[in-house]
Amino acid sequence: MHAEPDYHELGLRVGIEVHQQLNTQHKLFCRCPVTLREKEDSCMKFSRFLRATKSELGEEDAAAREEMARSRKFTYRFYDSTCLVEADEEPPGELNREALMIALEIALLLNMNVVQEVHTMRKIVVDGSNTTGFQRTALIAMDGYVDVEGERIGIDTLCLEEEAAQKIGEMEGGIEYSLDRLGIPLVEIGTTPEIKTPQQAKAVAETIGMILRSTEKIKRGLGTIRQDVNVSIRDGARVEIKGVQELELLDKIVKNEVIRQINLLKIRDRLRERKAEVVKEIFDVTEIFHKTESKILRKNLKKGGIFAILLKGFSGIVGEEIVPGRRLGTEFADIARMFGLGGIFHTDELPGYGISSDEIEKLREQVGAEKNDCVVMAGGETSRVISALKRIIDRAEYALMGVPEETRRALDDGTTAYLRPLPGAARMYPETDVPPVRITEEMIENIKLPELIEDRIERFMKTYGLNRDLATLIGRSGKHALFEELVKDGHQPSLVIRTLEMLPSEIEREGYRTSNLRDDHFRMIFKLLKDGKIAKEGIEEILKKFCENPELSLEEIEQELGGAGLDELERFIRDLVNQKSALIEERGKGAFSPLMGLVMKEFRGKIDGKTISEILMTEIEKFLEKK
Repeated sequence: MHAEPDYHELGLRVGIEVHQQLNTQHKLFCRCPVTLREKEDSCMKFSRFLRATKSELGEEDAAAREEMARSRKFTYRFYDSTCLVEADEEPPGELNREALMIALEIALLLNMNVVQEVHTMRKIVVDGSNTTGFQRTALIAMDGYVDVEGERIGIDTLCLEEEAAQKIGEMEGGIEYSLDRLGIPLVEIGTTPEIKTPQQAKAVAETIGMILRSTEKIKRGLGTIRQDVNVSIRDGARVEIKGVQELELLDKIVKNEVIRQINLLKIRDRLRERKAEVVKEIFDVTEIFHKTESKILRKNLKKGGIFAILLKGFSGIVGEEIVPGRRLGTEFADIARMFGLGGIFHTDELPGYGISSDEIEKLREQVGAEKNDCVVMAGGETSRVISALKRIIDRAEYALMGVPEETRRALDDGTTAYLRPLPGAARMYPETDVPPVRITEEMIENIKLPELIEDRIERFMKTYGLNRDLATLIGRSGKHALFEELVKDGHQPSLVIRTLEMLPSEIEREGYRTSNLRDDHFRMIFKLLKDGKIAKEGIEEILKKFCENPELSLEEIEQELGGAGLDELERFIRDLVNQKSALIEERGKGAFSPLMGLVMKEFRGKIDGKTISEILMTEIEKFLEKK
């Protein structure tokens, strides 16, 4: 087990961007619903090739330039719930006022200064996730803060923007997207880069997430919230990590990025000691492999050719691990895949993959490689291979300088992979189709701020005597208001929590469709309980009935369970006392326990046990008084 790095000594700086979808009726710039669809529901498909535009100052964004070089075809699935705005065949409408008011509410909860006028901008994005080639975004507020574990962390900006299209597949030379998600309103919340440890990064993200959930106006579920993380260390570089879906991975991703940057700096120092250099030439080595036994290379030869580059002094380093399971060669392979190739080969791992020692010797001879050098090669369609190797040459040169500024994507194991160069200010320019919105004092004054979840948890502990686990469970639940309603009606808090939260989870694991359960179902259950028509043991059975048929009425539920009432119970107990008179004469009140077992066998789950015990004891006492 490796010791935890000294993050203060390393000069770690972390900033987080939280992207959260809002639960509005319509999309941000049209009246389409925010419903996600199955791809099989699409009614048509169309394709595009996207090209980047220059900024107002005539500058070209590096990320957009590289994306264009990949020459990918983008295919979009269109639905009856999408419109021409998503297809970029019609100008956008005005900014969704419902989404704007939610964003303003969030800004106030984050102690931010709201702008006087909201202007929509275009952010160049040509990876196909927007049919327009840009994403529309609007600055809402600045200069806020959150208090996390006794420390104040700055909130730099809050923007309201449109969600990207959903990536649903990849094919050679292209990507397929679904337009159902495109245009869903979301907020982007960016902290200042003053987070100092991986654990603090996770705590800040948790706090912002708690504030967002407190509004009860956001979408929930996988894919509705994600974190981007900016990480740098002293002598390293700012690296943006996109798409952290699972909060539990956030601190691990920051730790691994720190390790990656430390090891890249070590590689830089070793390469400098070796006086390493990158040869800026791409060699056509196709002829060497015309008779190769390698299945992968034979497949590549059918598409085009095999090409190589020479990295002088890199031998042994390209195959060296920089984070668990990933090497410098993996960084090169990530780039190749972004250009539509399967990956790369390098001489630190060869011979292998069906490539012979004789072929490697000829390869090294052709490119002029010496003992301390490494050769990297790739195969496939010639134009794609050349473009990828040019970019790998750039990346290898960065190895001589240290850590490149770039955007990476989060992987499920807590590591990251190369995505694109770090975008800059050149990708922003005004959106002329969307009119600005003036923020008035009246708009701000009409916002009623919600109770924060963490405050609600503390209140539930104090008011209802709950332990922290139960208070947290119901305090974070969307049924917290129903909980208070039922408790004020006289029901036991712990029983209400079990009924609202625990039992539905248990029966869902049995295969019951708990999505059918509504608040009025729970109100009916607790009315039956209060009237003594069911016992608490019968709640689970009724929940299952509602899952199977959510339209059942109160009367139908009573009939489903046998419709046992107090009159029937009293008749049963009187008959039982008469039948067991000899037992009662022999034991007196000691006969209560065996008789209680017989009554419960008949009425368990139908009438509350306390009610049953009271009536039974009353009848036993009446019998004894007569004797």
